[in-house]
Amino acid sequence: MTFSGWVQRHRRSILFLLAALMVGGAASIVKLPVSLLPNVSFPRVAAELDAGDRPASRMAIEVTRPVEQAVRAVPGVVSVRSTTSRGSAEVIVDFGWGRDMATALLQVESAINQVMPSMPPGATFSVKRMDPTIDPVIAYSLTSDTRSLTEIHDFAYYQLRPLLSTVDGVSKVEVQGGNIEEYRVSVDPAKLASYGLSLQEVAKALSASNVITAVGRLEDHYKLYLVMSDTRFTELDQIKNTVLRSGENGPVLLEDVATISRSTKPQWTRVTADGHDAVLLNIYQQRGGNTVRIARDVKAKLASFKKQIPPGIRIANWYDQSQLITASVGSVRDAILVGVVLAGIILLVFLRNVKITFIAIVTVPGVLAASVLLLYMLHQSFNMMTLGGMAAAVGLIIDDTIVMIEHIVRRLRGGSPGNHHKKIMHAAREFTSPLMGSSASTIVIFTPLAFLSGVTGAFFKALSLTMAASLFKASFLTPVPGGLGPLTVALLLKNVYLAAKK
Repeated sequence: MTFSGWVQRHRRSILFLLAALMVGGAASIVKLPVSLLPNVSFPRVAAELDAGDRPASRMAIEVTRPVEQAVRAVPGVVSVRSTTSRGSAEVIVDFGWGRDMATALLQVESAINQVMPSMPPGATFSVKRMDPTIDPVIAYSLTSDTRSLTEIHDFAYYQLRPLLSTVDGVSKVEVQGGNIEEYRVSVDPAKLASYGLSLQEVAKALSASNVITAVGRLEDHYKLYLVMSDTRFTELDQIKNTVLRSGENGPVLLEDVATISRSTKPQWTRVTADGHDAVLLNIYQQRGGNTVRIARDVKAKLASFKKQIPPGIRIANWYDQSQLITASVGSVRDAILVGVVLAGIILLVFLRNVKITFIAIVTVPGVLAASVLLLYMLHQSFNMMTLGGMAAAVGLIIDDTIVMIEHIVRRLRGGSPGNHHKKIMHAAREFTSPLMGSSASTIVIFTPLAFLSGVTGAFFKALSLTMAASLFKASFLTPVPGGLGPLTVALLLKNVYLAAKK
């Protein structure tokens, strides 16, 4: 039995399979994640170090160099580079492509923890992977003409931050800018020396007086009570009355050697919005999250919380990554609609057959829907690259559809009247080889993109995968390489002619 005969014999099963692929792809569209860029894991880890106000020269010797030496011992490290400034440093650790970056992140963090005991007191660090999710997907600014920056910061940190952290797909909510309230102790060196005290003793006395700890247990009537000692500062006078030393001449209080006042934490970065000092609320997504859905849910949360926003505070959306994505989706949608409409008009004008035109119109969205199913199975997402690949594939699919259908109809209308089935199958087999060469040339051009290395290869893999998926699925639905596509279209045309004959 020839291949065309096998296709003819199992035409119902084949058509059912194609319909199942299209329906599955249409259902996968809702579940497929949507993001600006492909979910790429760059082989890079960044460590940010903070050690107070130390000069850059001391930072390089005491902090940066020991960390560099520690991370170089991590297996798979390709290069290490750093940038050191006053009180802070950034160490960039590069690995080879294909490395498990989750493991690499833990190894870098462990290496830095091993040298932390030798770091200056108060030194801290944070480690993060470099991937497309390091930038916020949506951000808001909070400004006010009547509220202080301290009030705005506290509102954003203690109310909006917990509220928006509950949105599905959000990894963290960062508050930037504003003022953080604190108590400032300005010690008079002359008074401190007159009492024979040092700054270390003052700091130690303040730390010891501002604690909460468990001091014991009490049992009464078969109940166990935990006894807590709470000496935390709640008022300015409590700080002033902190005892630094007790002696024959009485206790030495903190107010005897220092001036205590309410102040704010020093800010090294100034944030403004709409000409006012502002507080920024940056929202980050989890890896594989749906950017469009996160932005929509965040806006819905803020809308429901609007009545609880203090009077005088304005919240404005100054960045929304989902707008770029929805614009790209709209461009692909317009490309599909325009292509389908123009292809339908051309076929209707030249072939003057509504049913054949309908087959061509259904082909294009069917191919793209089936391609989405493959992207879903491979854990891909809708992003700038995959949407670009789908837009580029639309023209190829429409072109092959028009050419094959026109050739089949030409064979049907030419020559002596005869068996429509034989004419359709003969025309499909006749034109398969030229279409195979035409479409194979496109595949050959785009296939090397999947083998590029570095950042370029990481992004273009998504583009080439989408193109390959569309062309592969099109081989089952439209006349492109593989032979099954032309025969499937032939089967559809045969059924149309048989129905018209009846």
